[in-house]
Amino acid sequence: MQIHVVRPGDTLWRIAQLYSVTVDLLATSNEIPNPDRLVIGQALVIPIWGSYHWVAPGETLYQISLMYNVPLAELIRINRITNPDNIPVGLRLYIPQKPRPLTETAAYIDIMNGSAAAPAIVNRVGIHLTYLNIFSYAINRDGSLDPISDESTIQAAYRQRAMPLMVLTNFEDGTFSQDLATAVLSSEALQNTVLNNSVSVMQQKGYGGLNVDFEYLGAVNRERYNAFMRRAAARLRPLNLLLSSALAPKYSADQQGTLYEGHDYRAHGETNDMVFLMTYEWGWAGGPPMAVSPINEVRAVMEYAITEIPKNKIMMGIPLYGYDWTLPYVRGGPFARSISPQQAIALALRYNTSIEYDTTAQAPFFNYADEQGRQHIVWFEDARSIQAKFNLVKELGIRGFFYWVLGNDFPQNWLLIEDNFVVRKLV
Repeated sequence: MQIHVVRPGDTLWRIAQLYSVTVDLLATSNEIPNPDRLVIGQALVIPIWGSYHWVAPGETLYQISLMYNVPLAELIRINRITNPDNIPVGLRLYIPQKPRPLTETAAYIDIMNGSAAAPAIVNRVGIHLTYLNIFSYAINRDGSLDPISDESTIQAAYRQRAMPLMVLTNFEDGTFSQDLATAVLSSEALQNTVLNNSVSVMQQKGYGGLNVDFEYLGAVNRERYNAFMRRAAARLRPLNLLLSSALAPKYSADQQGTLYEGHDYRAHGETNDMVFLMTYEWGWAGGPPMAVSPINEVRAVMEYAITEIPKNKIMMGIPLYGYDWTLPYVRGGPFARSISPQQAIALALRYNTSIEYDTTAQAPFFNYADEQGRQHIVWFEDARSIQAKFNLVKELGIRGFFYWVLGNDFPQNWLLIEDNFVVRKLV
C-alpha cells in the first residue's frame, strides 16, 4: 500500500486516477465521511499491493532500484521498459510488494467502566491481533480482585483468533496506587492470594495469560515487584499460561521518578515471556502540547531496552489517540481532550485548517481557533507516523507491537498492518 498526503488542489477523484483505484475504494478504505472535502496535509492510505514511483528529473532506473531495494532487472521486467537508459520524467513505475515479516501484535481494551461496545470493536479489528489485553482486574488490599464483565469480550477475541490476556492492575479510586502496591508486594501471603485468584479467573474464563500492569511503584517496590513476577512465573508456567508486564518508557536503569524506579527492565526480561513497553504519553493530557509518541523518544527507549531485554520478548507501544490542547497551556490548568485520529481529521476539516508534520517527532499536528476565539493545537497519529513506528519495529527485529487503546477509529492503521506484516495467530 502507499501513503498519499493531500496537497492543494487534490480531489479524491484525482487521487484515485493517479493510483488507478476507484473513488469508492479510497473513500471506504480511509472511512472518509464526505469524499468531496479533504484536508490539506491529510494522509490517505492507497489500498494497492506494492506502490508507485513517479520518475523525478535526473533519476535513473538504477537509483530507483536501490531506493526501493528492488533488482534492476525486476524493475525493468515488471514495468515493461524497453529502453532503460532513457526513461521520461513523470513516468509511473510500479514497485512490487516487499516480503512481509511475521510479527505479533496486541491491543488493550478498557472495559472497567462498561463493556457493551467491546465485543463489536474486537469483532472489527481482532483479526489483526495476536493478543487482546483486557483491562483490567484491579487488586484489593486483601488480595481479592475487582470483577469485570469480560465474558463476551473474551468470546469475541476467540472468534477473531486473538488470545485474551488478563490485565492485573494496582488501580484504586480511579488511579494507580503506590500504597496499594506496597501493601500487596510486602506480603508473601497477599501475593499468593492475588495469584490464586488470578489463576482461578484465567482458568474459569479461558484467558491465555496474565499481563501485570503495576504502575507508580517507586524505588521502594522495585525488588518486591521483581520477586512477585518470579513468583507469578512459577505459578503460570506449569499451567502453560503466558506472563507479561507493562513497563514505563525508560532511557536508563537508574532513571528517576516514581513511574520509572519500580520497573526493572533486566529482571522482567529474564522472568517474563513478554514485556510491553509503554512508549507513549510524552504528550499527555495534563502536560504541555507535544507529540504523544515522538519517534525520536521511542527510539531512545527501544535502544536502551534491547540492551536489557531479549528482542524476542519486547512489544513496543503505539497510541491510537491524540490530544486537543486549549492554548495557552497553563501547568495545572484544564486537561487536554483525548481524540481519535478520525476525530482529528474532522476537526481540521471543520475549522478549515491544514495539517502539518513534524519530521523529528514523525507526528502530525495542526492549529485552529474555536467559536469563542480560543486557540488550540492538536497532536495525533496518522498513516505516516504509524509507518515510522512500523519501520522501527522491523529495523530492531523485536517480537512485535501493541496499542493503547481500542475504541478510537483509525482505519489507516489496520490497512498498514496488512501491508507491513503477517500477524502471528496462536489460537
